[in-house]
Amino acid sequence: MKFLTEEKLTIVGAAGMIGSNMAQTALMMGLTPNLCLYDPYGPGLEGVAEEMRHCGFEGCNVTFTTDIKEALTDAKYVISSGGAARKAGMTREDLLKGNAAIAEDFGKNLKAYCPDVKHVVVIFNPADITGLITLLHSGLKPSQVTTLAALDSTRLQSELAKYFNVPQSAVTGCRTYGGHGEQMAVFASTAKVDGTPLLDLIGTDKLPADKWAEIQQKVIKGGANIINLRGRSSFQSPAYVSVEMIRAAMGGEAFRWPAGRYVSFKGFDHVMMAVEATITSKGCAYEEIVGTPEEMASLRESYKHLCALRDEVIGMGVLPPISEWNKLNPNIDE
Repeated sequence: MKFLTEEKLTIVGAAGMIGSNMAQTALMMGLTPNLCLYDPYGPGLEGVAEEMRHCGFEGCNVTFTTDIKEALTDAKYVISSGGAARKAGMTREDLLKGNAAIAEDFGKNLKAYCPDVKHVVVIFNPADITGLITLLHSGLKPSQVTTLAALDSTRLQSELAKYFNVPQSAVTGCRTYGGHGEQMAVFASTAKVDGTPLLDLIGTDKLPADKWAEIQQKVIKGGANIINLRGRSSFQSPAYVSVEMIRAAMGGEAFRWPAGRYVSFKGFDHVMMAVEATITSKGCAYEEIVGTPEEMASLRESYKHLCALRDEVIGMGVLPPISEWNKLNPNIDE
């Protein structure tokens, strides 16, 4: 089997449903033969490792450990789903306190055990905040830490494809920006359906304004809908898309969707949020977001919500005041 790289990839939270799916996806994609699985829950972790062996992947060296130092030492790529999962009736923000502490420890462990890591993907919720905490405590560059934000855009693509009864691939340019939560900004100006701009369809008999509003709500509530349907938070889609992100960072196929990244542009600063991103082996670059006046107003509201969550974490003492961020991580601009 040909692999993209020989470098070590560590999956944190590998005993969980997302983590175990990430492990299998990474092996199926042929990212690296050197896959390390970490989780504090030993029996479940060993079970995942056994399952990977039973798949019969050729040329793979799947290791597992409950020791975070062992897991991260020499790791060049890391994906973490190592936080608590969302349950029925919960928002992503309800997970803030516990997962903020987990993110702080994760960032410190990255700094201590794999300071030469090339790229880290954080996907446990609220990902915008846990990713920010990880970045600041890890000492890494902003281009080296990204968060999973693409699911909102893929959900928009899915809803539009179902509404227009077209293949999902016929719906292009679907984008949501800002927070990965119920205050996300759902853009229409970037999308096309069978080559027709979505803005040309909204408000016509093909897509009345009230139906577009319904679609937007379905996108915003997409994660909650999975919980209602399956009795647990989504795991297959976040696993697959996050591995797509790390594949791009390893030098593989380009990542097609927005990603969460630390930003600083035109009134949006000192947060991590979903932006138009390009992930390569050199890191994650991003572009300033451009939309209609209504879309930009929605984005600013999402940004305000992210700032409130950030300030709440500062109040907890998990992060220092913004003025001291550069002291904690010199790669953060003052």
